[in-house]
Amino acid sequence: KCISIQPNQRWASMWRNEHDREIVMRLNRTNVALRYRKWIVYPENLKHVNYMQLSPLPEHMNTDGKKLILVDLRVFAFGAYDEQGDLVYWGPASGGKTYCYDTKEDCRSAAGNFKIYRVQGEECMSSKYPVDRGGGAPMPYCMHYYKGYAIHGSTLAGFVNGSRGCIRLFYSDAKWLNQDFAGIGTEVIVKR
Repeated sequence: KCISIQPNQRWASMWRNEHDREIVMRLNRTNVALRYRKWIVYPENLKHVNYMQLSPLPEHMNTDGKKLILVDLRVFAFGAYDEQGDLVYWGPASGGKTYCYDTKEDCRSAAGNFKIYRVQGEECMSSKYPVDRGGGAPMPYCMHYYKGYAIHGSTLAGFVNGSRGCIRLFYSDAKWLNQDFAGIGTEVIVKR
């Protein structure tokens, strides 16, 4: 179903049940206030849906016996695959916008095959952005995979690539990946 959002509506008042609210937020790839949305989609059988059923990613991939993080920006999602190649977790993701006016550069996320080379916790910050301050933008639970590009927690506006190249996830998803799944050397595939 699709419903129009009214000016004063809030996530918690529309979906009082946290499980239901989380599913609707994941489906719409957003964790920002509803005032930024004109409409929201939600499954008719919401009470009987678990979030893994809504994954746009393959349930299984050949991972050559290694853990793998797949980021598919074409569907605004990431997936965590275990050593057997089974999808064990997925969530919304967004990447870099086409052009950054402050740096006058292409800001799209680096695509290809990578490995995580640095993992930092909740306190992680950018050393480059915002440009006018010489860094300091929060990048909680960052996992660097290529040059300065990282996967980290943030707000997501829903089906919009808006970063300066990093992969943004819901905070809870970035924390889970950072603390319970990924490590130095974890393989990352980014598709755009």
